Amino acid sequence: MGRLVAEEARERGHRVALELGSRDNSAGAGLAGAALDGVDVALEFTTPEAAPANVERCLERGVSVVCGTTGWADGARAARLAELAERRGAGLVIAPNFALGVLLFRRLVRRAAELAGRDELFDLWIEETHHRGKRDAPSGTALALAEDVLAHLPQKQVLRTTAPDAGTALRPEELAVVSVRGGSEPGLHRVVVDAPDETIELVHRVRSRRVFALGALRAAEALGSRTGLVELERLLLDGPGA
Repeated sequence: MGRLVAEEARERGHRVALELGSRDNSAGAGLAGAALDGVDVALEFTTPEAAPANVERCLERGVSVVCGTTGWADGARAARLAELAERRGAGLVIAPNFALGVLLFRRLVRRAAELAGRDELFDLWIEETHHRGKRDAPSGTALALAEDVLAHLPQKQVLRTTAPDAGTALRPEELAVVSVRGGSEPGLHRVVVDAPDETIELVHRVRSRRVFALGALRAAEALGSRTGLVELERLLLDGPGA
């Protein structure tokens, strides 16, 4: 992802001031001193172990951050970093998926859940498939979709992220999220709206990881003078006044 972001940035006419890999940036050491001089926005795609130090060091220097690393920014940590960003006059975007289509997809899923929630015949579940090297399961995108469904479907109250044990039925109030890992699949998310005699499937599939790099760069460009934690969906879909 780092290489793709750098390539796409240059193609879009940006100057890449600094590129750091894991060997150059142990515990955030590569971001110390004058390393961030002249940097407007840092794009962070690493691991859950490395991301907290990277994001914090950038924000401390007043450098805005667009972060696509998943599996680390819980509510308390995100709130603390949002406060730091505000205090330092920097912007912060943390998102599980930077594909523009996923942002549209989430809005469609919310509407589908809202409508399906009006009739007890309908049930919903989520499936996600990624390459065998992806570390977190479920994906951050699947968890975001689950939040969307739970917020708009009164029948569902509990998230179930593991396959049911043999002989253990899924309870009506549980929302199932099924994860599959294998091969080179860059990202497939499927939300199923099912009734006894009919099924609706909403699917988003990534064809190239370049879409994540492009979305992250568009977010960096759109940040402008915004400070604090900025929601990606509002930033890219709702325009400058959002």
